[in-house]
Amino acid sequence: MGEFLGAVAVDGAPASSAGPAILASAATGIVDHIDRLHGDIDSIFGNAGIAPEMAGMPTLQLKLAAFITLFEEAARRTGQDNFGLWFGNQFMPRDLGLWGYAAISAPTLGSALETLTNLFCYQQGSSFLRGVKGKSGLLRLEYQIIAPEIVARRQDAELSLGMFLNVIRECCGPKWAPEEVHFEHPRPEAWKDHEAAFDAPVYFSQPTNALIFRSDILERPMPARDLQLMTVMQTCMEKLGPTSPSDGLFARICAAIRMRLPGGYPSLEQIAHDLRISPGAVQRELSEHNTTYKDAVETTRRQLAELYLEQRQLPLTEIALLLGYSELSAFSRAFTRWTGTSPRTYRRVKTGH
Repeated sequence: MGEFLGAVAVDGAPASSAGPAILASAATGIVDHIDRLHGDIDSIFGNAGIAPEMAGMPTLQLKLAAFITLFEEAARRTGQDNFGLWFGNQFMPRDLGLWGYAAISAPTLGSALETLTNLFCYQQGSSFLRGVKGKSGLLRLEYQIIAPEIVARRQDAELSLGMFLNVIRECCGPKWAPEEVHFEHPRPEAWKDHEAAFDAPVYFSQPTNALIFRSDILERPMPARDLQLMTVMQTCMEKLGPTSPSDGLFARICAAIRMRLPGGYPSLEQIAHDLRISPGAVQRELSEHNTTYKDAVETTRRQLAELYLEQRQLPLTEIALLLGYSELSAFSRAFTRWTGTSPRTYRRVKTGH
């Protein structure tokens, strides 16, 4: 299976006010994509705080939060709820610039995926990309943003898995499909498009975003394998330096809480176990950020509640379960305490329904 399994790249919350970054090559082609959908390019980019000419520049770093906002705005302003899904579906590995060329130049698919994960810290901050052995011997290529301040990130998740899908299809052919696809966000209205795009069963409200596939493809040779080119691309990315300093514990605590919520209120001990640290270490880190464990859970719940309530297709009972509440009444009381208004009233004001 090569060295793909266990290869993990986590990069994260920076020490500076600039925030985590991403190489602008990940936005290659978005201007044309928006134009094809008759969107207002200047307005969409303006709301994200990015100039259109910055998209696609191979060594330019964009703020990750601005990049995420760009795709959320593009979906909203073009009226294409699955904007990120279809953008990622047509995104070719070479469009990723240095990172993409390094991957497709690897000798085998396994080493290509290893290259993606090992170089990920140079491509994107406050996120992880890793290979994990799942159930029944299937492999998982898992991706997730862990920056706690980036709450709405559905479009990015869908475009990212589409990009990774096309790296594998570069080797296995355009008809290759994974066994399953997982997304951390709830099921959107046009969810059947996702099964069409990936040609596989798609599951939502999962702990992480992931492509699940069989391990027997890892030894397949890459058609454009070129060890010299791969080495040059790796060296160029390493000279750029990581997109941000290594990840902070606070961000990882918040990410672990978010991942655990659909299974019920996560205990302090569960979060400590997930992070392989002591409960006391979790509490000390939260104290350094002037908060408590209870408040960290409540903040995460409130942020997600406001995001989910703007998605009209989600029943309130499902939102309650996604936030770890066993009953709708408990969620309604908590939301009213946070905001001074009921979930139904909040949704009506935000969506007009």
